[in-house]
Amino acid sequence: MEYGKVCLRRGEEQDILGGGFWIFDNEIDWYDDICPDGGVVDVVDSRMKFVARGYFNSKSKITVRILTRDPAEDIDVAFFLRRIEAAWDFRKSLGFDNACRVVFGESDGLPGLTVDKFGDWLSFQITSLGMETWKDAIVQALVSVFQPKGIYERDDVPVREKEGLKQQTGCVYGEVPELVTIREHDAWMLVDIPHGQKTGHFLDQQENRGRIQPYCKDKTVLDLCCHTGGFAIHAALYGAKSVEAVDVSEEALEMVRQNAARNGVTVEITYANVFDLVKEYSEAGKQYGLVICDPPAFAKSRKALDAAYRGYKELNLRSMKLTAPGGILVSCSCSQFMTPELFLKMLKEAAMDCGRQVRLLETLIQSRDHPACLNAEQALYLKGYILQVL
Repeated sequence: MEYGKVCLRRGEEQDILGGGFWIFDNEIDWYDDICPDGGVVDVVDSRMKFVARGYFNSKSKITVRILTRDPAEDIDVAFFLRRIEAAWDFRKSLGFDNACRVVFGESDGLPGLTVDKFGDWLSFQITSLGMETWKDAIVQALVSVFQPKGIYERDDVPVREKEGLKQQTGCVYGEVPELVTIREHDAWMLVDIPHGQKTGHFLDQQENRGRIQPYCKDKTVLDLCCHTGGFAIHAALYGAKSVEAVDVSEEALEMVRQNAARNGVTVEITYANVFDLVKEYSEAGKQYGLVICDPPAFAKSRKALDAAYRGYKELNLRSMKLTAPGGILVSCSCSQFMTPELFLKMLKEAAMDCGRQVRLLETLIQSRDHPACLNAEQALYLKGYILQVL
């Protein structure tokens, strides 16, 4: 099959040859007239030597997203079926079955595609024009591999507009109920696929929720930014003396109530802005045996990083004050631009400012069903630390 050609500026091929996935508009020398937006192109270097094959979109700063580095591999329906089968086989080899991320964009060789499995249902999100052109083939492949009861499209993210795509949602196969139930470790968790955060549930913290088990027994627990209660429910199941779950979303807290009832545990619900609450609680001298601090992304761009850093520091300083001597603080960030090194630097400063000695017990990253390709910086976005505050 003949593809249009995109020629890189001299030397710009090194990143792609080293495993990179994105080609930006300022890295391109020229491209053929037969390079349609959303179509597949061959990328060549300044000597016209094949480098890679991928999607093309002249209207996007990320002009080409790499699909393959094999010149003999055509991009067709069979290509997507192979990639999705390989992604699922890998998750199964890790022990995932009931609920997990099945496809994680570049890390699975499918840039711009996310697919999550929630029991017998699937949820997907497409963020690139090239992937959008293959949506029907992707749905067919998902039906073939999983035989799901339903597949839901969660293309309601603003980033689609940068690719010239409209935001949209809806059931594209079978039927998807308002709520489905998944199994996470020892917990049953409700998932709102049509309306929940991301594609329905924060699967990236799935394994980390199990990591808190050794720190829960007989502890008083404060779960800040609890969302639907993933950490809170697990803490209660793992023997906590009491659990308080805090969030600013009434809808999320209603899910916490339902999840607590489904698992037969007691969780105290607190509706509050976490910044106001930690200030109030720390000034009142409240302390807990285990504090979990897992806020939403504060830094959605590099420009927002300085303000985000200050926000993380304030929240973590207060969280350290709320941790009883010898207690545990689990602190996380899902901001891509808040790197693990920068996040740890912030925690060190917060510990110094609150006058507490803090020991690092464990490092956390996103669950293994979200493998972070080392050549795609944006893939490693979730990081965290389990700390003992003395």
